[in-house]
Amino acid sequence: MATSRTGPKLVAAFVILAALVLAGCGGNGGGASASSGGTSTLKWGSSLPTSWDPVTSSTGNDINTISLVYASLTQLDQEGNAKPGLAESWKYNADGTAVTFTLRPDLKFSDDTPLDAEAVKASLLRGKTQENSLLKDQLATIKNITVESPTEVTLHLVQPDYQVPNLLAGKTGSIVSPTAVKADVDAIPTKPVGAGPFKFESFVPESHAILVKNPTYWQANDVHIDRFELSTGTDSATVIQAVQTGALDVASISGDQIEQAKAAGLQIDVIDTLGVSQVDVHNGKEPLTDPKVVEALKYAIDRKELIDVLNKGIGDVAYQPFPKGYVAYNPELDGIFAYNPTKAKQLLADAGYAPGELKIQVTVNSSGESRAELVQDQLKRVGVESTIKLVPPGSSTWQKEVYLGRNAQFALDGTVGRESPVQNLTVVYGPQGLMNVSRTASKEFLAALDKVRNTPLDDPAYPKILQEAVKIGVLQSPSFSLSTSPRIVVRNPKISPLPHYLSQFRWEGVKVSSPSK
Repeated sequence: MATSRTGPKLVAAFVILAALVLAGCGGNGGGASASSGGTSTLKWGSSLPTSWDPVTSSTGNDINTISLVYASLTQLDQEGNAKPGLAESWKYNADGTAVTFTLRPDLKFSDDTPLDAEAVKASLLRGKTQENSLLKDQLATIKNITVESPTEVTLHLVQPDYQVPNLLAGKTGSIVSPTAVKADVDAIPTKPVGAGPFKFESFVPESHAILVKNPTYWQANDVHIDRFELSTGTDSATVIQAVQTGALDVASISGDQIEQAKAAGLQIDVIDTLGVSQVDVHNGKEPLTDPKVVEALKYAIDRKELIDVLNKGIGDVAYQPFPKGYVAYNPELDGIFAYNPTKAKQLLADAGYAPGELKIQVTVNSSGESRAELVQDQLKRVGVESTIKLVPPGSSTWQKEVYLGRNAQFALDGTVGRESPVQNLTVVYGPQGLMNVSRTASKEFLAALDKVRNTPLDDPAYPKILQEAVKIGVLQSPSFSLSTSPRIVVRNPKISPLPHYLSQFRWEGVKVSSPSK
């Protein structure tokens, strides 16, 4: 099922890409990404962040872009475990109510100010207290912060919480320059100052950003890209041509575009992730206030058909917001809402709806129109009529419509996964979770999350306790999962293979070869 496209969209995409080529030409000329003179440039087609400030960023996907300019206190390894980042080590007290992080020596922000324990304290406290912060819930477990020395900072917790090192591996633990914040906090969303692999150079909203290598990044020796150009405008109908012509070097595609990309001489990376596609169901909106109707919808969706038709079989059917093999994955949930149109029809009849009487609206990002059309067809097979509402492209249009506006009944969405499994569960099922558009959660679920927080990650009981919380969330939530979301990346052959991280795009070790090689 092809995605419909319009002429103006194609024109707009090429205008943006052409602007980037011009902006990035420098001495390289003609769209070449790597120079023979030693300056390597990589052009990545992706979405721009909703905000360059981790405190006001409103989507999990932003970690892929804001991590270009910020470093976090910790970072995840390729299996999803917390490892040293800006902090080279950490240690909990005896009862798990305080954790002390030891920073690497001589760290600096890209504005050349010190990144020390005082800076970490200021950055985390801003996320916890700033009025418009979207990190408050994530940092609620922190009671106060004390500086023990220039390189030692202790987080005192309101209760035992062994998830903190994982929690601080992503956006929540991204450290912002207090000097830049003090100078102009309102500038941070468009002019970030961090200590990540790249320094911010320029930004044009809804178009592109230009970054350059940060020589003071603690892992700078592993960064082999001198200039990084991030752009949007990667319409799926034009993305492969954009990479083929050199307007882009790296971009994401769907599974059904792999053969086209290979035929064009491009390279493909398929990377497992923590991402899972999801349906956000608002059970406060009629007719989804009836639990029988919501249950019917869970059985009405043929997840395998979605994977086969839209992604050429890449990905796995999912009934929970975690992929198989991850510590949070609960095998008891396998097949819990397996496709069963007969059962869906019976549930709708029990709810008092004859075929064709139930009508809902399917909300989807404009780039997912083909997905919505297939879901619409599947719903029709069980007697549910639906209309499709396309949310136009833009860095925050989806957030305003679905997460903050909570206007959608039935939204085709997806979680990119979070660094801490508890963090992911709170986003998807928690009472303030952005993806929990119903904004309700049971005391049983919240108690299960607390039990997870109280359990050290190396406790043999930890996986079972975590998986029980997942089970409660899945069974009680009106929202439901559809499939895992492997990262499918098309790249110019002059770009070396991308590293495989479950949590986010990472660029350490990635090289751009000279056009002549």
